[in-house]
Amino acid sequence: MILLSTIINQFKDDYLAQYQSSVLPSHRKALWNMSRCRQEHSRHMLAQCTDQTCREKIYIPHSCGHRNCPHCQNHESNQWIENQLHKRLPVTYFLITFTLCKQLRDLAWRNQKSVYSLMFASIKDTLKKFTGNDKQLGGEAGFTAILHTNTRDGEYHPHIHVLMPGASIHKKSGLWKKKGSGYLFSHKALAKVFRAKLLEAMVDQGLKVPRNCPKKWVVDCKSVGNGDKAIIYLGKYLYRGVIQEKDILQCKDGMITFRYLHAKTKKYKTRTVTGAKFLYLLMLHVLPKGFRRVRCYGFLHPCSKKLIRFLQLVLRVNPLTLIFSGKRQKPPITCPACGGEMRIIATRLVKPRSFRQPGCCT
Repeated sequence: MILLSTIINQFKDDYLAQYQSSVLPSHRKALWNMSRCRQEHSRHMLAQCTDQTCREKIYIPHSCGHRNCPHCQNHESNQWIENQLHKRLPVTYFLITFTLCKQLRDLAWRNQKSVYSLMFASIKDTLKKFTGNDKQLGGEAGFTAILHTNTRDGEYHPHIHVLMPGASIHKKSGLWKKKGSGYLFSHKALAKVFRAKLLEAMVDQGLKVPRNCPKKWVVDCKSVGNGDKAIIYLGKYLYRGVIQEKDILQCKDGMITFRYLHAKTKKYKTRTVTGAKFLYLLMLHVLPKGFRRVRCYGFLHPCSKKLIRFLQLVLRVNPLTLIFSGKRQKPPITCPACGGEMRIIATRLVKPRSFRQPGCCT
């Protein structure tokens, strides 16, 4: 497997030289962090065996922890999936995708924090309005919105996935209503209202909207059953970066070849780009510092945990599914000498040059 840190260290200078006009401080920080991820020259943790007769010590390089690193935060990704699965309610779920038209992508790239925030706000207002006006629902909506900025081949394509249960709750009466079919809202009506709200918000923020902005936008709305597969799908790409290291097939003569799963054919395709272009594709999707990619609204808001548990009780959700809702433990570190469990006794250390790994000759 070709490590991303190796590619960064090899092509970083070429990338900074060719794309200097588009390099942001967040990109430089991301490159610096991911280039040192789990490397010998990075900071280390000191782990010691818990077996009193062994007491073996080893140094383990720190992961960089950057949210765009492909082999970091696997635990956080699994934890998010688990938490979302335990918030499910016995209703039909819908996956709604709001896509920004290509004429606004350049504007979005140059004003990422503002445009992304306006997209979230416009989607929130749109779905709350549709839920409140719907004859079968007529209450407060609850949904989870996740920002994605990439296509499968790594290009810039901002869109927001919304996972929404087809149900609502009335604030005053506490009446719970749900959709009785696999249809939620008209995707054409959603697109029309979303477009109007977002463009109006952009103008109010002083952003210059191009004149060739199309009148018809794309919004997809489909039923996803009980939502478990959609949660797992979204969670897999939440913390692991745009391109996985296992999908990097070749690094030769300054060119990088990687594979991706085509959305329509469901077959793998390959793409070959220069090393600098490859890093450029990665940096396109580094979000501004502190920007939240995932946001929950309505009765799925993090402050509504008691309400969710109450609904699960009233709606007779199997309580056995809630027993294991605690935080998933990270996998233990195994001692290379005796096979016992090790624990971390110190972090962020510089590994001594004289330290011998287990099995080294004396």
